[in-house]
Amino acid sequence: MNNAKSNLEKKEDIISRFMAEMEHDPENITYEYLRDITLNFVIAGKDTTAGTLSWFIYLLCKHPYMQEEIFQEVKEATRAGQDICINEFVKKITIESLDKMKYLHAALSETLRLYPSVPLNSKSCFSDDTLPDGFNVNRGDVVFYMPYPMGRMEILWGDDAENFQPERWLDDDGSVRNESPFKFTAFQAGPRICLGKDFAYTQMKIFAAVLLHFFKFKLCSKSNDVHYKTMLTLHIDQGLYVLAYLR
Repeated sequence: MNNAKSNLEKKEDIISRFMAEMEHDPENITYEYLRDITLNFVIAGKDTTAGTLSWFIYLLCKHPYMQEEIFQEVKEATRAGQDICINEFVKKITIESLDKMKYLHAALSETLRLYPSVPLNSKSCFSDDTLPDGFNVNRGDVVFYMPYPMGRMEILWGDDAENFQPERWLDDDGSVRNESPFKFTAFQAGPRICLGKDFAYTQMKIFAAVLLHFFKFKLCSKSNDVHYKTMLTLHIDQGLYVLAYLR
């Protein structure tokens, strides 16, 4: 058991860390709890993150100058030379370097505004209530809201709501602007806001930084507009076909 515990503590993945913590808090961290945590990460974090990165690559192919701007930001944040190998580059991706990637963060937020991972969502009313606009709902009613059209409403985002514009997420000093989660609903809001929000941003920024540092992406066809396929998450219908060129 001591050897097994030692091996777990040497690993840095999140499941191994939870298993190591079971030794310290066996009453609260049980195998059933660990199973639920694992399923939550797999179900809530796999398709959503992968889908967002696909839409992100698609939008950058449509806006090549933004792709180059993010590449330069990643290069400066990591202080990585052009001839660095991928293993050495990954070591340079730290919390500090990720925090410097403001434009990348903004571009991912703008991707989620236009192409939210979950385009249609609903809530069940536990009791009678009145919504902010004065509409009355009863216990047991189901209220639907739609992040996809909400992200394109001019009343919320201005006349350029249909445009991919990462700058809308940056203040004049270059810092990231945090919009109200009730306006930017990609991660939900209130008590049920996504617990994995920061984890998702970190994961997406790491993958995006590695991909854009080593590759340039272009659509297979300049007229290759893609269409969405609404499932539980927002898929690209028929997949995304791109050409990847080494920098």
